[in-house]
Amino acid sequence: MTIGFMLVERFSMIAFASAIEPLRLANREAGRELYAVSIYSETGGPCAASNGVAVGVERSFAQAPDLDMALVCGGIDVHRIDHGALTTVLRRLASRGRALGALCTGPYVLARAGLLDGYRATIHWENIPSLASEHPETEVESELFEIDRDRLTCGGGFAAADMMLALISRDHGNALASEVAEQLLHPRIREAGERQRMDLRMRLGVSHPKLLKVVALMEKTIEDPLSSQELADSVRLSTRQLERLFFKYLGQSPAKHYLRIRLERARTLIRQTSMPILSVALECGFSSASHFSRAYLDGFGKPPSAERKAPVPQAAARAAE
Repeated sequence: MTIGFMLVERFSMIAFASAIEPLRLANREAGRELYAVSIYSETGGPCAASNGVAVGVERSFAQAPDLDMALVCGGIDVHRIDHGALTTVLRRLASRGRALGALCTGPYVLARAGLLDGYRATIHWENIPSLASEHPETEVESELFEIDRDRLTCGGGFAAADMMLALISRDHGNALASEVAEQLLHPRIREAGERQRMDLRMRLGVSHPKLLKVVALMEKTIEDPLSSQELADSVRLSTRQLERLFFKYLGQSPAKHYLRIRLERARTLIRQTSMPILSVALECGFSSASHFSRAYLDGFGKPPSAERKAPVPQAAARAAE
């Protein structure tokens, strides 16, 4: 199988390495070339990862041959770059029935090219809300990775290794995938359906079951926030008892914690999408743009509009010339 890695400016090095190394080891363990790997960039020259390390490539996107599979390696600010040249190649490959995949934020590129329409897909957990909002035609999931027919996507990081191990297992059997995992010192091959994010108990550093249940409910009801009474009723506590619980374990009121969750979601949408500020406000449970702007300013020390005034990455600037 021929697999081409399409490196986007400021791509995730850890996702790229986690995906390419299992293929190399599969070839070594099998004693023959099961996967022929090649690497491409927009210009055909070295491409810098988000950590500043430049990776040499073989050709430009436009020069990519008729690969069996193309994997888009995304990273920082992928949504702000013009991917015209890459989109052309991906659509050509798709028209020929070739498999397409993406790592980390790479699913943005596939989705914007219309190549995830009608497919299940995933992306790094920070980007799930924005991808789902901008591309309702894609069934966006929160799993580690998704393999839906001829589309492969993952949340990046070490999840890329799990996805490639699943690919190796599918193509050449579980025994080979297990041998590769052992070479990677990867003690357990995770299943596609496992969640990306750390367990809420670990994230908050608390184990109180009622508090965890309320916070989980908050994270599920960002667009239509529940009242303090509704939150308290969900765990059969009074509002005063719930207040005491939050102050004891999290050092703030339920209302403050809820607001922070909603503002964090809003900041993600502002940074990663072109949604109007009012649409972001409504999607995060604020009744008006003015109310949202005041809360945002209080929470982050700057208005929502300032999030979109960050410098444009070099690749995006070149594309705009």
